[in-house]
Order: sequence, then structure tokens, then C-alpha cells
Amino acid sequence: MNLKHIILALSCSLTSYTALATPTVDEIIHKTNYTSYYTGQDGKAKVKMIITDAQNRVRTRQFTILRKDVPTTDDLANNTYLGDQKMYVYFTRPVDVNKMVFMVLKHIAADDDRWLYLPALDLVKRIAASDQRTSFVGSDFLYEDVSGRNLDADKHTLISEDANYYVVENTPIDADSVEFSKYVMYIHKTTFLPIQTEYFDKQGTKYKVYTALKVENIQGHQTITKSEAKNLQTGGNTILEYSSVAYDTGFPDEIFSERFLRKAPRKYLR
Repeated sequence: MNLKHIILALSCSLTSYTALATPTVDEIIHKTNYTSYYTGQDGKAKVKMIITDAQNRVRTRQFTILRKDVPTTDDLANNTYLGDQKMYVYFTRPVDVNKMVFMVLKHIAADDDRWLYLPALDLVKRIAASDQRTSFVGSDFLYEDVSGRNLDADKHTLISEDANYYVVENTPIDADSVEFSKYVMYIHKTTFLPIQTEYFDKQGTKYKVYTALKVENIQGHQTITKSEAKNLQTGGNTILEYSSVAYDTGFPDEIFSERFLRKAPRKYLR
């Protein structure tokens, strides 16, 4: 599915509006980060992950993700998209990952803290900052994709726009710390959701594409409820399907502590 087809498929879900003056690239990136990771003061979703390799072998994962922002407001004008954040991911299926937990304390001014609890070994493992761009539980998404990339890690350039999209090129400030040379985002002008993101390797060849396949209005928030990561080098792809999405649920801060890695907060995971 190319970008033109994606525009047509999502047009019924995305609210129309009258375009005003083009915002600056910083405004575009900030709004995109806000809509992608900071909508509401907290958020919850059940997720089904479908991993398909080049031989069409399929594996699935199911988990619930909880997210809570440290700021006490989700007001875009107050720069909440630049605040710290907490995430808790609890796996339920298949059996070999049941009760596994991935937890992130996202820091804007420092490296994130990440933990992975492996119940089969009763082991809590710290995930180093250098591992954030490795595969997330064997999928085509990365650990960094779950919590988001720091805005200051890249230089952002608005390279073009059309009636539907701002096209922003992002190049890493520290090129040696990542495997890509740049990534290009197609950001929907109405919702500021990144509908497609294309990654290019050090030789300038496109090797991975992230695509939003479905967008829904949930509690007044335009939300990506189905997405795909496609690896053009290996031929594999991963689909994420979101259900039971809810915002501003009011779950407590204590969930996001090492104590709850071994003892899941089931009340909030239902």
C-alpha cells in the first residue's frame, strides 16, 4: 500500500480543516510528538502484535500498555510533550512470555530507565541506553519506538508539503549512535499524526517503513489503532492492533515501580 492509498483509506477517519499558514518545523515536530505519545494525562490499550518473517511464518504477542505523564496537565500550550513519562507493558500471550513486563521511566534531560522482567527466570534486567534501538521482543519495532525518540536527538528539516502532509527529514545529531542516516516522516496536516515514516541506512537506501493503517477518534483524540513496521531488507513485517483504548483513566504512580515488575497491577490491566 503506497502513501496515496493510505490517504484515501484514512480520509474518513481524519477531520477536515482549513489550512492556515505553514507552522515552523519545530512546531510540527512538537505537535507530532504530543499527539503520538502525550495525548491525555494517561493512556491504556490492549495490543495484539503479529510478527511475520520472510518465510511467512507467523508469531503473535498480546500485551496491555499503560502510560502516565509526569505533568499534571495534557495542555499542548504548556509543553507537556517535553515532560517525563512512565510506561508499563504487561504481556499475556503466548505462554512463553506470559507475565513478562517491560517498564520505562522516560526522562527528557537524561537517558531513560528501562527494565525487562523475565518471569521464567524471575529476573529483572536493566536495558542499557545503548540497547534502545534493538528489536522489541523479536518484532520489527524497536524499544525506542515504544517510548518515543528524544526530539533533541535529531535535526529536523521540512523538505516539502502537499494538501495532506508535511514531509519532515530527520538526521541524527550523533550519527555513530544509530544505525540509520536519516528518517523521513509524512505528518498529516490535520491530526499531526505520523502516517508514514521511512528509515534510510548509511548508504542512503530505504530499509524500514512504519505505516499507520487505521486511525480512530477516541474520547475526542485522533488515535492510531493499527500500524505496521516493514523491514525491506529481511522481508519481515510486524502489525500492531490496538483495542480497548482509553485516556485519563487515573491509575496511580505506584504502578511504575520495580515492585510491580513481579507483582502485576491486575486491577488496571483488565
